[in-house]
Amino acid sequence: MTTIALAYPSSTTVHGNAVTAMRWAAILRDLGHRVTPMHAYDGRPYDVLVALHARKSASAVRDFRAACPEGTVIVALTGTDLYPDLETAGVDLAVLAAAARLVVLQPAGAAQLPDALRPRTRVITQAVPPIPRQRPRSDCFEVAFLAHLRPVKDPLRLAAAVRLLPTASRIRVTHAGAAYTDELTAEASAESARNPRYDWLGPLPRDEALRVLARSRVLALTSLHEGGANVVSEALAAGVPVVSSHIPGSVGLLGDDYPGYFPVGDAEALARLLDLVERNEEGRYDDLVERCASLGGLVDPARERDAWRGLLADLPTGGA
Repeated sequence: MTTIALAYPSSTTVHGNAVTAMRWAAILRDLGHRVTPMHAYDGRPYDVLVALHARKSASAVRDFRAACPEGTVIVALTGTDLYPDLETAGVDLAVLAAAARLVVLQPAGAAQLPDALRPRTRVITQAVPPIPRQRPRSDCFEVAFLAHLRPVKDPLRLAAAVRLLPTASRIRVTHAGAAYTDELTAEASAESARNPRYDWLGPLPRDEALRVLARSRVLALTSLHEGGANVVSEALAAGVPVVSSHIPGSVGLLGDDYPGYFPVGDAEALARLLDLVERNEEGRYDDLVERCASLGGLVDPARERDAWRGLLADLPTGGA
């Protein structure tokens, strides 16, 4: 049995990286290992450190390497590590060099790494158990937007887009997510009050947010950057088609030729896409449904578990 320290950022909320960390801990335990989740390295000896978030868990990597020089480090890079690039994101290349293996959440993530580190890199797509589809609302064409209000999420772009829709459109956005600043709280509250197509609910427990997703006709993602958004995995698990900003994190999951992209930050293009999808112009909605259904296997929990099993079996001994 391998002893594993699983470090993840203390600022992580009940969504995003925290969901990933707890799921990985469960997978690693299911594979027969003893796992201790932590925000900072606790100084005790472990065989392996898994560090989620290269920048925010950098101190855990350094402290572990100093205390356990024979231990093995695995660093998982998130979207804010990888994009727009490692230097801008503030990632210490020495931390990556200390790792025996690097994990990215979708295949395009490896392209952000130096050539010398790519042979160490493995792709582990985030998995989600099947989410039962719920009956859609009959009073509107509901679009789910599950995103915290942070600049990297471009959180009010969708609200701006739906203002541009034709009068006859029945689209209505349900936005669940916490605001990270008072300014964003005020902006989202004001937008929700004056925009009849946009409802900001604030933060929701994960099970409630997933119920919103499961009943919606579409999930929207407007991010400037993503490493491999967990919410896209959740949409695939629920059979909900996705419209997304054209970013590597989504292209790596959905494919280069996926028909549901719009240019980053372009509210007019997003409005045109949503209009096509709602009206099923030239079968656009049907196409998105079919494509997302075909990608459901990517988020099969057995696939993620097998990826971790293979990665641990492939680890070198005696550190990096």
